[in-house]
Amino acid sequence: MSLEKYKKKRDFSKTAEPGIASNKAAVKGKVIKGTEKDKTLVFVVQRHHASHLHYDFRLEMDGVLKSWAVPKGPSLNPEDKRLAMMVEDHPYDYRTFEGEIPAGNYGGGVVNIFDSGTYTALNGGTEKDLKHGLHKGNLKFKLDGKILKGEFALVKINSSEQNAWLLIKHNDKYAIQKKFNIEDLVSAAIKKSGLDFKKKS
Repeated sequence: MSLEKYKKKRDFSKTAEPGIASNKAAVKGKVIKGTEKDKTLVFVVQRHHASHLHYDFRLEMDGVLKSWAVPKGPSLNPEDKRLAMMVEDHPYDYRTFEGEIPAGNYGGGVVNIFDSGTYTALNGGTEKDLKHGLHKGNLKFKLDGKILKGEFALVKINSSEQNAWLLIKHNDKYAIQKKFNIEDLVSAAIKKSGLDFKKKS
């Protein structure tokens, strides 16, 4: 998949975000037995305190990170249908990025990794099935992170903006039924770093 949009939006002499030169299409996860079904795909959720606080939800696919900006962040409550705006693909190396994007640059703010881990298609599917779901606007998958676990779905809103999706938790053993606020799981120090950046920028 093309990373041209990612590249055009950034000046890598001014931001420490990963460039695309090191991104290899062949780096698509660790293959254990040499088949697509055995490929380990990664996900990451990054808290991004920019002009507006949001969470970036990223799924490895085709050697890049398919990315959605989620204003309220993912939820473990199936009743919550979180708006998720699909943005440009990010390089695979972005999965470990944390730090400040200087003010005046695209996305200027503080980025922290909220959660990361691996993910799979539901019902024993392969990466090909995930790509098909993405194309159809109905992507179903299972997360295995430190915080986010179990089944989720990303469903495209066909009647709204072109890139608008909903991120929904399935009602499985990892689901919770009480009110969920992702910010309750963020440390005071991380919250302060984002607020301090906004004050000085």
